Amino acid sequence: MKDRRPGPSVRVRVHEGDVAREDRVITEEPLEIRLQWPGVPARRVWVTMRTPGHDFELAAGWVVHEGIAPTVHGVAYCTDTSLAPEQEFNVVTVTLDGPPAALPHQHDALSAGSSACGVCGSDSVSSALETVGRRWEGPLPALDVVRRLPDALRPQQKLFDRTGGVHAAGLATADGEVLVVREDVGRHNAVDKVTGARVLAGLPTAEACLVVSGRVGFELVQKAVTAGIGSMVAVGAPTSLAVALAERAGLVLHGFTSAQRSVRYT
Repeated sequence: MKDRRPGPSVRVRVHEGDVAREDRVITEEPLEIRLQWPGVPARRVWVTMRTPGHDFELAAGWVVHEGIAPTVHGVAYCTDTSLAPEQEFNVVTVTLDGPPAALPHQHDALSAGSSACGVCGSDSVSSALETVGRRWEGPLPALDVVRRLPDALRPQQKLFDRTGGVHAAGLATADGEVLVVREDVGRHNAVDKVTGARVLAGLPTAEACLVVSGRVGFELVQKAVTAGIGSMVAVGAPTSLAVALAERAGLVLHGFTSAQRSVRYT
C-alpha cells in the first residue's frame, strides 16, 4: 500500500527563461493538534500550516511554548476513522498525564494560524507574557561564538539547500555546540520542533542559545523564554516588541548576525 505521508518537498516543472526544468518547492500543509488527558476525550486546540516532518516534535514543542504543560505523555497520529485518507498524517493527538495548566484561547471560528503566524493562539500580548518561564542561569556564548553560530547551522539545513523556502532554528550550548536543528516553512514551527525534540528525548528545553535563520518577532522570543533559553541569535532584525519582551524576560538578543558582525539589543 502506498504511503500517503506527505513529504517535505514536492517536484514541480518550472521555466527559467527559455529553459524548462524540474525544481523542488517546500511542502506546506495543515497540521491539526488535538489534546487529551485522563477522563477527557481528544479535542482540537490548534491548526497550523507547516512543512511535514517532525510533526510529533512540533506538537510537543507547541504545547510547552503555549504554557499548556511542561512535558507530554505521548504524541500520535490521530486514528479517527472519519478522516479522509489524505489527512491521515495531518492530525496529531498530544496526550498529557493530567489536566493542562492552561489552554489556548478558543475563538468562535476555527483556531488556526498561517505558516507566518506564531502567536495567533494568544488572546492578547498580556496572555502570551504569562507563559514566560524561568531565567537561564548558565553561561552564555561569547561574541566570537555568536558570530559563528549561523554558519554552524548551515550544514544541517538540507531542505533550504533543496528549495530555498524554509526557516531554520537550532539549539546551541555556550561553547557553540549545535544540539539540534529543525527546518520548517514557518519560523515559529521550526522553533516548536527544536523544543519538541528535547521534550520527546527527555532532555531539558533550557539551554544557552536559540539560533534562528531569519528575523525575530515577538512570538519567537516568547517561545524562547518559555523554554528557558538564555540568549537568541538571529540572522535578521528583531521587532520592537521582540526587543521589549527580551528585555523584560532577561533574554540576551542578537540580530544581524554573521561571521563579520552582530548587533546586541538587550
